Amino acid sequence: METMRLDTTEYVYPVEFMCERLDVSKSGYYEWRDRPDSATAQRREELKIYTAKAFEMSDSTYGHRRIHAQLARWGIAAGLELVRQIMRDLGLVACQPKPKRWSLTQAAAGQVPDLVGRNFTADAPGQKLVGDITYIKTGEGWLYLATVIDCCTKEVIGYAMDDHYQTPLISQAIRNAARNRKLADGAVFHSDRGSNYMSAEFAAVLDELGLRKSAGRTGICFDNAMAESFFGTLKNERVSRVTYLTREIARQDITRYIEFWYNHKRLHSAVGYRPPREVHAEHTRLRIAA
Repeated sequence: METMRLDTTEYVYPVEFMCERLDVSKSGYYEWRDRPDSATAQRREELKIYTAKAFEMSDSTYGHRRIHAQLARWGIAAGLELVRQIMRDLGLVACQPKPKRWSLTQAAAGQVPDLVGRNFTADAPGQKLVGDITYIKTGEGWLYLATVIDCCTKEVIGYAMDDHYQTPLISQAIRNAARNRKLADGAVFHSDRGSNYMSAEFAAVLDELGLRKSAGRTGICFDNAMAESFFGTLKNERVSRVTYLTREIARQDITRYIEFWYNHKRLHSAVGYRPPREVHAEHTRLRIAA
């Protein structure tokens, strides 16, 4: 059976031949071919450069809303939908968190009250804090991270890491927070009802620092959503994208993420797409001015 083959030879016609067939002057063709891009096209190309720069600066973590906010901080005007289109054209896709199943099991509260009630905001720094523990896989075993976050600025003001999740770890995290930032007398520290957070040892540390204990209900992650959200961001933007051979390597990498990116540069939607340190500095200026 004979197979029919298609001839894929390219036919290249002279410019004069094409212009004659299309009834177009030769000079008109060259003028059309060599014309400069329109102002709109030039601006779009410029926006592509800045968009790519912002995305690279975020280590591929920013979606179109944060890219839009970063462009605005650079004084570059662009609509939100335009930024989305440009990111799509450039193939820029932010890293996405893995789906997580939340527990909705109801449980009665213990003696420690919930002084937060899922309101993770505060009028000034040092008034309301949240804390929690997470774990990071390394080649040497788990590395545990305890954090303390300020509800006003969203800054991680204290943290500690070790190969265990016992009470000394969370005690060190809250002591570091008190060392790094001035905490208000009677400030609230909110956590879950893990045994270490409910221990007498940790209660003594809070008393020593003049902090009031608050806790959500057992098994209800939304009662400590702000702390959970930070861990989700950390793992999505950093931890899940690397492999740690040792605990020390993980410790150094997480410290860099918190200190040089999350606190200083990352734009947080909850504080008007600004970095936490910028928000803290603004509150400090207003307090001094008052």
